[in-house]
Amino acid sequence: MTMASDPTTLKPQIDTLFLRKRLLAFGLPALILAYFAYIFVAFDMAGLSERANLDNGKTLIRDSYSYKTHVTRDNRNAAVSIAIEGERKGAYPDGEAPAWVALGEETVIDLGDGHIVTFGPKQVTYDIPGYGLVVTEPGRRGVQAQLPEGDVPEWINASKNRLAIYTDAGRLTVTRNRSEVFKYNYGWELFFFTLDSPYHGMGLGELLSRATSGEAVAIANDFWTNKMWRHADVAWAIFETILMAFLGTFGAAMVSLPLAFLAAKNFAPLLAIRFAMRRMFDFFRGVDALIWTIVLSRAFGPGPLTGALAILITDTGSFGKMFSEALENVDGKQIEGIQSTGAKPLQRYRFGVLPQITPVLLSQVLYFLESNTRSATIIGAITGGGIGLLLTQAIITQKDWEEVSYYIVLIILMVMLMDWLSGILRRKLIKG
Repeated sequence: MTMASDPTTLKPQIDTLFLRKRLLAFGLPALILAYFAYIFVAFDMAGLSERANLDNGKTLIRDSYSYKTHVTRDNRNAAVSIAIEGERKGAYPDGEAPAWVALGEETVIDLGDGHIVTFGPKQVTYDIPGYGLVVTEPGRRGVQAQLPEGDVPEWINASKNRLAIYTDAGRLTVTRNRSEVFKYNYGWELFFFTLDSPYHGMGLGELLSRATSGEAVAIANDFWTNKMWRHADVAWAIFETILMAFLGTFGAAMVSLPLAFLAAKNFAPLLAIRFAMRRMFDFFRGVDALIWTIVLSRAFGPGPLTGALAILITDTGSFGKMFSEALENVDGKQIEGIQSTGAKPLQRYRFGVLPQITPVLLSQVLYFLESNTRSATIIGAITGGGIGLLLTQAIITQKDWEEVSYYIVLIILMVMLMDWLSGILRRKLIKG
């Protein structure tokens, strides 16, 4: 028979529970607010808006999906040159120009929507719809600019030695020695063929016709050796990235599998050996692959092999821990069955242990291969190999941002491909 509880005894307990609930209800939100306040101060969120350069960000975003053509005039000899992205590899031959540039004694540049820039023998003019005509006369005394009456708008920067006009149609910069116009167009110009290729400007139908008539090798060679986009170098960089991930991941799997037997309780009875192996695994996986990359690059120099070794060392620790735990959970009855046939220890491991853990181990290895493909991009940027190096170089220059977007697209496609292949292999191993 259960005796009824004394109300006087339960009251302190109820009061304590109520107090705990009140503290939890009011204390937890206060703790969260204090945490976010600390983040706001510690990371200087107030100063972030001051340091941010929104104009530079807009330019980089626009460069990622467009290209600019430079029309440059040497004010000393009136020579005009035209080049895509201002590079020699994208320069138009003498006497040739895009449709919106009319060469002659006066070079007339039609930027669209009524924006007309004229390079005259002595003067440079810019007719801006809704604002008026800007006239400049560069010379030894500087840039003599004549602007329409009224306040100077923010998109015009005028001084004695330089005039810069930024509009939605393009940009004009005039100095003593040079006048330059930037015109933006959508797309990745010269992605397939450069200006010196006989196939530049051809449509898909004409290219297919040429290919079927025996020019397929020449077309493929002109695309593959494109000097602007360097498709051959990019393909090799992608291969190096995948190779780093593959060698590092499967090398770590081969090294950690025999060591995992020394860390498993049911295969290594000596506590000292198990302790030493497990601490070694903790050390390898406790130090991030990026740290190993820096250390190894100091020891062996830059290169893809250094990145592969960094992945191998880190994954040896991770695989060793996972493999040893899988070995500790194997079914002993199968091993006893193999042992009853008179099999030696190595044979018992080969036929009684490995068949049990192989699907799980390979599934984990394939998952790490997929993850390391992404990591190899960052590691390659440090070791000087793979697509990560090309991406870093393009980001640092801030000149060819469309190449940055191109490399990012390739990295995403590479990761998607590795994810798709590893997913198929994992399903085959697990389900059969």
